[in-house]
Amino acid sequence: MSNKLLPFSLAIAMLLAACAPGSAPGAVPGEPTALTVMTHDSFSVSEEVIAVFESANNIKVNFVKGGDAGATLNRLILESLSGGTPSADVFFGLDNTFLSRALEQDLLESYDAPLLAQIPAEFKLDPENRALPVDYGDVCINYDKAWFAEKAIPLPDSLAELADPQYAGLLAVENPSTSSPGLAFMLASIAEFGEDGWLDWWQKMKENGVVVTSDWETAYYTNFSGSSGRGAQPMVVSYASSPAAELIYAETELREPPTASLIDAGMCWRQIEFAGILKGARNRAAAEKFIDFLLSQPFQEDVPMQMFVFPVLPAAVIPEAFQVSVVKPQAPAGLAPDLIAAQRDSWINDWTSLMLD
Repeated sequence: MSNKLLPFSLAIAMLLAACAPGSAPGAVPGEPTALTVMTHDSFSVSEEVIAVFESANNIKVNFVKGGDAGATLNRLILESLSGGTPSADVFFGLDNTFLSRALEQDLLESYDAPLLAQIPAEFKLDPENRALPVDYGDVCINYDKAWFAEKAIPLPDSLAELADPQYAGLLAVENPSTSSPGLAFMLASIAEFGEDGWLDWWQKMKENGVVVTSDWETAYYTNFSGSSGRGAQPMVVSYASSPAAELIYAETELREPPTASLIDAGMCWRQIEFAGILKGARNRAAAEKFIDFLLSQPFQEDVPMQMFVFPVLPAAVIPEAFQVSVVKPQAPAGLAPDLIAAQRDSWINDWTSLMLD
């Protein structure tokens, strides 16, 4: 952040206090309103940023992590089907691969947040503003640079090339029914090979020893050799920003990250993350304030170094360390949202029948 700006904590306080009218209606004076936010396991926010929000609004936020984004959504759907009040007020971490499922299940309530006017239209995929965009990133294949250099194996430059025998057993992917990066990667394969050819490619990948895990954490921290040096797979489905995290949080200072991303055309998927107020939320007023906070400049500027994704607010300042370490794909894969909505479940079933049965 520029040294011409106010000190960070003071800027946060001023921005949040400006839009904080006080305690939520119904709150006991002096007693914070309890707000429960359901997130995926990778959610993170700086302690000082959330503390200023809580103080400015007399709200105490309780974060509940429900697993990967897909698993968290499934949990909320089961709660909704059972009836009664949801266990959380806000859901953060819904992405564009699971968006239509949440909307079809009527999980979220509309909220026309004032800051939506500043968010580019490309990120606003729900015209009813039940799911509000917060951040975006690219799901790509990360690879262990030292492993490939030592083995003198060329890097694949397309999804098709991954089925070559020289890459047998070298890639770890996530189950698309429980993992949002897993689903994103499956959708990238459909965009690349078409509805008539994608399963043929996955059959080749199965025969070539692709390893399937249930979630991103397992794939990245257990299977991938590039993160711990202990995994058996030198390639993993992760994010284009993962190498930046490896560099910035390395135990010893590094000149460059030990991993990199394959960003050739069609090999990555642009993922947008959303937040929304759960239908039947106990504390609607506090939930609205939290959504406003997620879209505010303090949170948006905290996002890159906390979750290694990009903010959707154009005015947010991106840290230099993040900018220089992340390479964005120029031609990420994409599919029409209505096609995903119509075919997602059948695609997942077809994938599961082929890869896990």
